Amino acid sequence: MKILVINCGSSSLKYQVFDMDREEVLAKGLAERIGIKDSRLKHEVSSGQKVVIEQDLNDHIEAIQLVLKTLTDSKHGVLKDISEINAVGHRVAHGGPNFSSSVVITEDVKKEIRELFELAPLHNPANLQGIEAMEKLLPGVKQVAVFDTAFHQTMPPCAYLYGIPYEYYEKYKIRKYGFHGTSHKYVAQRAGEILGKPWEQLKIITCHLGNGASISAIKDGKSLENTMGFTPLEGVIMGTRSGNIDPSIVTFIMEKEGMSIEEINNFLNKKCGVLGVSGISSDFRDLEAACAQGNRRAQLAIEMFIYDVKLRIGAYTSILGGLDVLVFTAGLGENGIEVRRDICKDMEFFGIKIDEEKNKVRGKEAIISRDGEPVKVLVIPTNEELMIARDTKELVAR
Repeated sequence: MKILVINCGSSSLKYQVFDMDREEVLAKGLAERIGIKDSRLKHEVSSGQKVVIEQDLNDHIEAIQLVLKTLTDSKHGVLKDISEINAVGHRVAHGGPNFSSSVVITEDVKKEIRELFELAPLHNPANLQGIEAMEKLLPGVKQVAVFDTAFHQTMPPCAYLYGIPYEYYEKYKIRKYGFHGTSHKYVAQRAGEILGKPWEQLKIITCHLGNGASISAIKDGKSLENTMGFTPLEGVIMGTRSGNIDPSIVTFIMEKEGMSIEEINNFLNKKCGVLGVSGISSDFRDLEAACAQGNRRAQLAIEMFIYDVKLRIGAYTSILGGLDVLVFTAGLGENGIEVRRDICKDMEFFGIKIDEEKNKVRGKEAIISRDGEPVKVLVIPTNEELMIARDTKELVAR
């Protein structure tokens, strides 16, 4: 079975083609600057051959047309005909309270995705555009929606409700949803496979640390907590997102700076986080380079991030009633040797002790805890696309 996985952003489209009989990636790529000048497609096949196609892409339909054309191209393609695509899996950012698992896309599902636009204005509209474009170009081919929020729908009400009048939850669906669910689920399952234990029998904390960062507490194969909330803005300090702050700060800054609602929302999402604290960058590689030159604010930004993550690991260990596995994933989690070391420092009382030599790993699976320690610490590169492909295969095969 061949499955095309699509991840549509507002001006981008990531894709991968899987041969699910072997769970092998046949091709992958990125269409970027959709609807913007100088748009292009970057395409790579499993052999390593790469091609960049410069072409105006006015919308997602044109982008997907180019993707399908490239996938069947005699030089760069991996398919003889698009009819070889058996199903399409779509990453959808927000599934609201009604989707606790992936689903085959129907008109009702599309309606629900559309109704959630106000909860995910940057992502859900683009996700739906990709779905509708694919319907036009591959009519009759089953499509599946895999929601970023679905894995976290097992959180109990005491975890997902806020301290506001209950009527606002009923009227406006205001609650914690959690995000990066596909990533958290993948690395938790993979941790069980690596350790040779059923993941449903493990107490796991997964740290998805990238420009956007979230941490999850997982027990009995279910998410009990996630640091992100009503939107991906809540939680730990991130690359450009503020993370948790006193809500009164929002109105205070709006008044002092004369900001509109749109401006304050943009400010909190794009100009805060370690970028705002350091004044340098949202990229930890830049911050570490600045630290080496004695930049105090860059050092402070990193310290704030590490403190925040350590705080959540401690709290989530309490919620889980102990800890068996700690997983680091995503860009910083997979590559940040010093950040992983500093997060795990002074956590021995939890049974967390990493081996300095084992920790010298970037971008590949590894157990980095010391031998014999009660808590296994792992680095696992995330693979959300494979998770989407697996869910798609399971649903269309029914």
